[in-house]
Amino acid sequence: MSHEIHPPLSTPAKPLLIVLSGLSGVGKDAVLTGLRRSGYPLEFIVTVTTRPRRPNEKDGVHYHFVSGAEFQEMIDGNQLLEWASVYGNWYGPPRAAVRRALQSGKDVVIKVDVQGAATIKKILPQAVFIFLATPSMEELAQRLEQRRTEKPSDLELRLKTAAEEMEKLTVFDYIVFNRPGELDRAVADIEAIITAEKCRVTPREILL
Repeated sequence: MSHEIHPPLSTPAKPLLIVLSGLSGVGKDAVLTGLRRSGYPLEFIVTVTTRPRRPNEKDGVHYHFVSGAEFQEMIDGNQLLEWASVYGNWYGPPRAAVRRALQSGKDVVIKVDVQGAATIKKILPQAVFIFLATPSMEELAQRLEQRRTEKPSDLELRLKTAAEEMEKLTVFDYIVFNRPGELDRAVADIEAIITAEKCRVTPREILL
């Protein structure tokens, strides 16, 4: 009896571009820190910003802090994947860092605001878009107040913006809730999303 030889079903998984976004104050940085500590093999892209550095932040770790003129030079040189003004400061992920990581076969994580996620969706629709949220707007207000980095007027603006951003959920593929005291659960949910994406019959392919 002859046996027909079939090609293996498995194909090498292609690297993913994971775009993590969400409401201001929802805990995106804390979730990213959790992902780093988990040991999950990911490449984290450090965003460039003109925002002043906070006391607990390190340049090159939390953000690449640059002047307005330096940021404009990066725009002019097409060095940013996208860029947006958020509460009066500019933000944008460096294009070259994303390309290098993808070419090396690594899964890449970018943290952007909702506006930036919408822009990336237009140019790289095959990315994986994850929206991080709090269980309620009341919970978000409490977190922003506890952070104590905004004036009352700024806090009101952030809550108003958050309500508007919740209306843009259709840009995203997944929503993950960062519940009080359950950061590990949010991290595990994101890892589960990545695992599921690796099991797709038709893998996403990022062309950058």
